[in-house]
Amino acid sequence: MKVYRSIPRITALTFDLDDTLYENGSVIRQVEQKAAKWLNQHHPVSLNWSAKQWQSLKMDLLQILPELRHDVTLWRHTQIRQGLKLLGYDDPKAQSAANELIARVLQWRNQVSIPSESHDVLAQLSQSLPLVAITNGNVNVDAIGLSEYFTLVLKAGPDGRAKPFADMFLKAQLHLDMPASHILHVGDHVITDVYGAKQHGFSACWFNDSGATCRQKDRLKLLPDIEVSSLSSLLYFI
Repeated sequence: MKVYRSIPRITALTFDLDDTLYENGSVIRQVEQKAAKWLNQHHPVSLNWSAKQWQSLKMDLLQILPELRHDVTLWRHTQIRQGLKLLGYDDPKAQSAANELIARVLQWRNQVSIPSESHDVLAQLSQSLPLVAITNGNVNVDAIGLSEYFTLVLKAGPDGRAKPFADMFLKAQLHLDMPASHILHVGDHVITDVYGAKQHGFSACWFNDSGATCRQKDRLKLLPDIEVSSLSSLLYFI
């Protein structure tokens, strides 16, 4: 554990999920591949666009509907529906196709492997301190076997704007009913997690298992309070 500044006594923890409690990058890559394959097989009209064109549509939608960045499920659904409409589907048919694919995406998205360390650390922490999950993603904590450790799970979209915006941090603090500085937010992302937590009064723990230093992180705007490379270091707070 690296300590960059002193912090108050920690009486609760909030956790990012993706790439903090489990590796998520390969899962999302597989989701993208499976989604494209399913769409091409069941709606061949989608083959009239390249993967680059589908991605361009996704980004273009943010210019029209910037709120989509706060709900990854709705963003993907809108991309599919709008793309199929532009390729000739009427709205009911495009909506039906998007609904069906999103249902599959949400199943594939939950096919993550949870390291035993994550289970062990969360189990021990949750016996002594309240834990809250705060995620910008759409993983289902029940489906991946993590729900038993958290007193509350907050997701961008249904529960407000994505980190680093205040919405979910404030909801977590309200739920925990304690000063923000006594809540340690743990996450891998230097903007959404570290910067977000510090901006809203939380203590911040950067989960850094990549070996990168603060100097190598160009996007690091604020130093975390502490840095850990292993979740087991968090057992110090029990």
